Amino acid sequence: MSQFLGRKEELRRLSELTQKKTASFVVIRGRRRIGKSRLVEEFSRNFDHFYSFIGMAPEKNVTKQDQLELFSRQLAHEFKTPYAKYDDWGDAFWAIGEKIKSGRTLVLFDEISWMGSEDPTFLGQIKNFWDQRLKKNDKLIFIICGSASSWIEKNILSNTGFVGRISYTLSLHELALPDCSQFWPKNISAYEKLKLLAVTGGIPKYLEEIDPKISAEENIRKLCFTKGGFLVDEYQRIFSSLFLRKSPFYEKIIESLALGSKERAELCETLDVDPGGRISEYLSELELAGFIVRDYAWNLNSGVDSKLRKYRLGDNYLRFYLKYIKKNLTKINRDSFQFKSLTSLPEWDTLMGFQFENMVLNNRRLIHQSLGLKPEEIVSENPYYQHKTEQAPGCQIDYMIQTKFGTLYLCEIKFSKHSIGPSVIEEVQKKLDSLIRPKGYSCRPVLIHVNGVSEEVRDRDYFSATIDFSDFLSNTQVALPFKTTS
Repeated sequence: MSQFLGRKEELRRLSELTQKKTASFVVIRGRRRIGKSRLVEEFSRNFDHFYSFIGMAPEKNVTKQDQLELFSRQLAHEFKTPYAKYDDWGDAFWAIGEKIKSGRTLVLFDEISWMGSEDPTFLGQIKNFWDQRLKKNDKLIFIICGSASSWIEKNILSNTGFVGRISYTLSLHELALPDCSQFWPKNISAYEKLKLLAVTGGIPKYLEEIDPKISAEENIRKLCFTKGGFLVDEYQRIFSSLFLRKSPFYEKIIESLALGSKERAELCETLDVDPGGRISEYLSELELAGFIVRDYAWNLNSGVDSKLRKYRLGDNYLRFYLKYIKKNLTKINRDSFQFKSLTSLPEWDTLMGFQFENMVLNNRRLIHQSLGLKPEEIVSENPYYQHKTEQAPGCQIDYMIQTKFGTLYLCEIKFSKHSIGPSVIEEVQKKLDSLIRPKGYSCRPVLIHVNGVSEEVRDRDYFSATIDFSDFLSNTQVALPFKTTS
């Protein structure tokens, strides 16, 4: 088993449940490859007994009986008993219940949506299994998890039959940058790690596939542009069996957002769909799956969320696939795709800008720490959008933080292969001048970057803080910003 990295906070929260005097029913959800099963395996070290069951991927001809057949074989394996065939979920669950009446026990049902996809009685049987068997062992924790987050939301979390039974719900997201950095030895540069993270994001399974003995470019060539490479066919794998319905419309939404964030109305216009149709459901399911992010603006006077939303593709792998792999898939599968270097790929710098912005927004806690901000001091924070009106110009801020002390931190996110020049100051000042803000509020510009800033930028002393994100990938203690104004 590979070394377990990161997830300290998630493990801490799960471990707190072992201190309870009653059994716990836990739900864990997140996109495929995010490390749900691996987290549970690490958590199982706290128990005397760990029993794991996983559903069969619901291919075209997979039936309820196929699922039960697999479950029956897993049951015999886990409990080291002779194989017994079960034709009903209730009988299979009863057989488990007889063997876990006492002791520190962890039971995992993995990919639960696959397990129960062909049986309308499955959810009722799970509820009865918990009520009549599992919860009677006060040292037991029952975990269900799955990649089909929308299925879990609809059938478990929003199902009245499970109200009052769920002890804890955990949504897994990408690993934080300092945890990602541990997948490389200390002698690897932050910029080389950044190039790979532009493809993988903080997805643990993708990071495990990296060979630190070869360069970033060779890793990407091997994983993405070589026939049979792990990330060549991954796009199709992660889209299979994730949603409540099969539709190419999910991919159309992803493809549209790969070109930049959009409001709902913009998406409807781009995709030529009825705004009153089912697009809201599709967007919600993609958001629950962890592929897209809904960024909201807010009222600066009240701190209340406004109606202005933009949807953003928050998954680095999906954008990289659509930009480079999908367009060259035929050549890749013939082993005939060649490129001189990553920077020679079309619009590489533009792509890196999108990917770097995702990395920053997915690691916003690092920004808070660098600015010395505590969670309770923050009123709201997100990418910020201000529509153009007759009274005011439009304004788009990469990331903004509003504090309860009457301060707005305007964060400009810049990716550059070279140090950033003074033109960034004029860009930020223009946004600051356009922003309509409450009377008495202070605005402090912040520059977030990699590869440094020029001496002229430093000499002009314009930014309240500059944050070099490469510091968070250095495997060393992160340096403080060169200047912070509180």
